Amino acid sequence: MTATNRGAGTAKTPIQIATLAVGAVFLLVGVLGFVPGVTTNYDTMTAAGHHSGAMLLGVFNVSILHNVVHLVFGVAGILLARSVPRSRIYLLGGGAIYLVLFVYGLAIDRDGPANFVPLNTADNWLHLALALGMIALGLLLGSRANRSTGTSSRAAADRRGRVQ
Repeated sequence: MTATNRGAGTAKTPIQIATLAVGAVFLLVGVLGFVPGVTTNYDTMTAAGHHSGAMLLGVFNVSILHNVVHLVFGVAGILLARSVPRSRIYLLGGGAIYLVLFVYGLAIDRDGPANFVPLNTADNWLHLALALGMIALGLLLGSRANRSTGTSSRAAADRRGRVQ
């Protein structure tokens, strides 16, 4: 049984561990966004929009929508960590989404209706760091997973097809 197979006792690859860790952090951040004290100005949190005055750790502007997005990214990471290809998709796709969110945060008027998430300068820089980190993990650990098996997933599928 390889590390990419499902089942009890299956060892996780580095990319799966990284995906699980990233997902767990997103899940934790999503939960903490709903905890008064950890989130300052909690009573000013809105469902969405730039009017939310709630600040996770007193730094990152959050709303209910923002917290729910973190929760969804967290659950997705935990679920997709079950396989190497899905882990790679999560890290690369999630990194691309956060890169788009970074550019979006730079382009919008933070006091306008387009800032529906809401975003502030700290959020923008964090989104860039998340984008670069997730993409780097997906590329580096994804290629390492392919090298450790000595083949790409396409070649492995071709081999399985010929053996049958």
